[in-house]
Amino acid sequence: MRDKIEEVIKKFEKVSNKLTQQEVINNPDKLKKYSQEHSKLEPIVEKGKKYIEIDEQIAEDKEVLQGSDDELKELVKSELDDLIQEREELEEEIKYMLIPKDPSDNNNAMMEIRAGTGGDEASLFAADLYRMYSRYVENKGWEIEEMSSSEIGLGGFKEIVFLVKGKGSYGTLKFESGVHRVQRVPETETSGRIHTSAATVAVLPEAKEVDININKNDLKIDTFRASGPGGQHVNKADTAIRIVHKPTGLTVSCQDEKSQHKNKDRAMKILRSRLLAKKKEEQQKKIDAKRKKMVGTGDRSAKIRTYNFPQGRVSDHRIELTLYKLDQIMEGALDQLIEPLQIEHNKELLESAGLQN
Repeated sequence: MRDKIEEVIKKFEKVSNKLTQQEVINNPDKLKKYSQEHSKLEPIVEKGKKYIEIDEQIAEDKEVLQGSDDELKELVKSELDDLIQEREELEEEIKYMLIPKDPSDNNNAMMEIRAGTGGDEASLFAADLYRMYSRYVENKGWEIEEMSSSEIGLGGFKEIVFLVKGKGSYGTLKFESGVHRVQRVPETETSGRIHTSAATVAVLPEAKEVDININKNDLKIDTFRASGPGGQHVNKADTAIRIVHKPTGLTVSCQDEKSQHKNKDRAMKILRSRLLAKKKEEQQKKIDAKRKKMVGTGDRSAKIRTYNFPQGRVSDHRIELTLYKLDQIMEGALDQLIEPLQIEHNKELLESAGLQN
């Protein structure tokens, strides 16, 4: 650990030196870059210097214990255990500070829920998931902005896309990406037979225009009339928007707003987020090729969780966690699932960074 701390201190000194150079001071981009790096390293350096100071004191105390001064040895013994404990606590803090941060973690989260296998029951489950996340967002003091939806007449969703506005919402919710499976007796089932249905959740970091540069010539934009549940037209004007990103084939449609301009604005927000997510997934594949990934954050085809209503059970298959608190979880008490996933993910990052004991 001390070697890693000393590396960080050297890097911090180099960055500090850069900030005094005239060529950096006169260049706004370079100044911003080095200032951000300086701010990121400074708290680690402060903790690191304290760690080194304690580490050196421990070494001195151990030398005293090898000496012949019994009175001094007794004094040293009383403080040594406290110093060792303090060093261990600092080491744990510094480890987590050294974990590589995902710059998107502080972004808002763009969430997409789609009904999967199971017909109308899958659409109803998609609506239940949306309600669950809405409650969770409300409990966090965040906000939801619905971007696009496709409803069925029973109160379910074929698809719903919404933006979660709250600092760090993407970093918190990103582990929700994947296939969510439900086991229960549908309301339409007369024989009481348990059905298994599924919905897919995708969590994307909201992308700003500065994050993703989209060439207007790469877009095919069509307008059409918005329709309601069952396909009936609800608007006589062509206010709905469909945008196709030709290089990737990504297609986004928005029709919920009565204004064509607002639908286009929403569609572009969704498209930017999908393009940023695609870019992140490609980068992640390169990282995953070098190490095993225990907790996935982007594979939408992976079955991650089962909600068993007859047993009141929720099971997260990635970390083999089972909770008999289905009612609480469906009411938005998701931290008891999310926090263990974050801990497991951090353990994996520590291991890959060579910081795990």
